[in-house]
Amino acid sequence: MDKTIVPDGVDLVFLNMPVEETFFRMLRHREFDIAEMSLSSYVMSCFSEARPFVAIPVFPSRYFRHSSIYVNAEAGIREPRDLLGKRVGTPEYQMTAPVWIRGILSDEYGVKVDDVTYYAGGEEQPNRPEKLPLDLPGHIRVNRLGPDQTLSAMLRDGEIDALYTARKPSSYDGPSGRVRRLFENFVEVERAYFRKTNIFPIMHTIVIRREIYEANRWIAQSLYKAFVEAQRRVYSELQETAALKVMLPWLSAHVEDARQLMGDDYWSYGFQQNRETLDTFLRYSYEQGLSKRRLSAKEIFAPETMESFVI
Repeated sequence: MDKTIVPDGVDLVFLNMPVEETFFRMLRHREFDIAEMSLSSYVMSCFSEARPFVAIPVFPSRYFRHSSIYVNAEAGIREPRDLLGKRVGTPEYQMTAPVWIRGILSDEYGVKVDDVTYYAGGEEQPNRPEKLPLDLPGHIRVNRLGPDQTLSAMLRDGEIDALYTARKPSSYDGPSGRVRRLFENFVEVERAYFRKTNIFPIMHTIVIRREIYEANRWIAQSLYKAFVEAQRRVYSELQETAALKVMLPWLSAHVEDARQLMGDDYWSYGFQQNRETLDTFLRYSYEQGLSKRRLSAKEIFAPETMESFVI
């Protein structure tokens, strides 16, 4: 954004806005030539007849999501299996964070996608719609919130028992103490999950509007190269010890811990090094009724980003 790195042949004009607005405007109206996008929404868009977008294997948002399961303290939920038969809120059924949460709960704890009933709508404001229409199998139950209801308040008041979300609900920080995390020791749990699976969940990717891509196929590689160069610079800056680049007192220790557990390229871009993580997500999307067939990771990215020249 500050023009430190310029993609070959591309003069970018940036609009910096919350991801919810970016996703909504791109998915509903295709307003931008290039945009950050929810991985789940992008995968669903691959089943529309027009296939309006093509992605490059750049992942600006990744997040371990064990920390994003919130429960009402009086709902009797002490471990994942206690979720069976419960009422679970989710801002949108198709959003990426809950897809990962449902998949992890199924794979690791035996809580299947249809073992709970879902309630979808705004977390802090009423009337949040699904950005893309859903066509779910009958055994998956999703109810819409009423016009004045919000998930954060419903969780606090016990109208739902749990919440799968990307943003921490305001009721978690409230004085009542009625909302807590399912995994309060989430760092320990997420580290163990990574050691077992080698998966660092991908939340977002970068997409190009298809007509732009088809008219200028070279854009995919130019953008990919620029994002990789930006990533290299960030890696370097995070390891700088003369002055901290981010307002975290023990940033250097955090970086060293991440490299020790996950390797030097702990936030990797590219197709091959993320193939297992992507294939896992695509399985989840299919199992949860969002994908009409199980896609392979190779199908969803511009082929120009799958290989590079050598000298």
